[in-house]
Amino acid sequence: MEEIKLMKGNEAVAEAAIRCGCDGYFGYPITPQSEILETLMALEPWKTTGMVVLQAESETASINMVYGGAGCGKKVMTSSSSPGISLMQEGLSYIAGAELPCVVVNVTRGGPGLGTIQPSQADYFQTVKGGGHGDYKLITLAPASVQEMADHTVLAFDLAFKYRNPVMVLSDGIIGQMMEKVQLPPYQPRLTDEQVREQCPWATTGKHGRKQQNVITSLELRSEEMEKINNRLQEKYNQVEQNEVRFEEYFCDDAEYLITAFGSCARICQKTIEILRSEGIKAGLLRPITLYPFPTEAIAKFAKQVKGILSVELNAGQMVEDVRLAVNGVTPVEFYGRQGGMTPTPDEVVKALKSKLIK
Repeated sequence: MEEIKLMKGNEAVAEAAIRCGCDGYFGYPITPQSEILETLMALEPWKTTGMVVLQAESETASINMVYGGAGCGKKVMTSSSSPGISLMQEGLSYIAGAELPCVVVNVTRGGPGLGTIQPSQADYFQTVKGGGHGDYKLITLAPASVQEMADHTVLAFDLAFKYRNPVMVLSDGIIGQMMEKVQLPPYQPRLTDEQVREQCPWATTGKHGRKQQNVITSLELRSEEMEKINNRLQEKYNQVEQNEVRFEEYFCDDAEYLITAFGSCARICQKTIEILRSEGIKAGLLRPITLYPFPTEAIAKFAKQVKGILSVELNAGQMVEDVRLAVNGVTPVEFYGRQGGMTPTPDEVVKALKSKLIK
């Protein structure tokens, strides 16, 4: 049954993972996401659902444990924060190349380097442009509330298995640490071994009467075969782009100016829109929920309607590049951001929009 609780975003991820039938979590503590592992250990799901929870010796070990579990057709996940996610990039490329489903949660902190434990959105490029080697894509969800931290964990598993692809939940230290009321999903039982064999015929579960072996690998030494694999992956990504774009519009119908923002910045910008509207300035907010696939067509549509677009981010300007590609020069696109763990106020964004777009 569904249940309502007051909890942190990180705690909501842990609760949702157990409730959606996750088979295993492998991770390593790092601020500001450590509560995901801590909550899982406190809830002891191995006693109730049979879910495995293991603190690995490193982030590199974590992602490779995920690789092994995913190859068996299991619902497996990990979580970390920016430097830890960097250590997982080789493993993520292998998992994408082997076409395996898994969920990775990144509660982003400021960088570069060890940086700060304060929030950031500077991992956008790493996530949606492919942080590891090769031509691969991570389906990327950007929650803007504690409720969405729970909802996107469940959705991430659904998308991962639908497309046999790793899915990233790209959050930040604000959403991970803030507390809100959450309606948790009902419990789903973990799949039995027989159900895994039925639903994941590609998995390494033993032959069980099959004539052909299942081999999980991202290695192919023959160039012509490797090209076929890459072409198949690109076709899958095309399907993802056609079917899985998600975004939210806020006062966009009559907007003369558009703000684009994701995650915690989008919440800040909702208040910005209210302030601008109270001053007679018709502004709207478009919040990408999927960063990949990106809502290119929606932004392109509004570009024909508005006098200018402001991209607001907790970085030096990353998503703004995709906004500019979508707009293709139809209307001016400007950027406003804060870095190093600093977050803008709604009034700062109001000032930025006026100074950059209303001359």
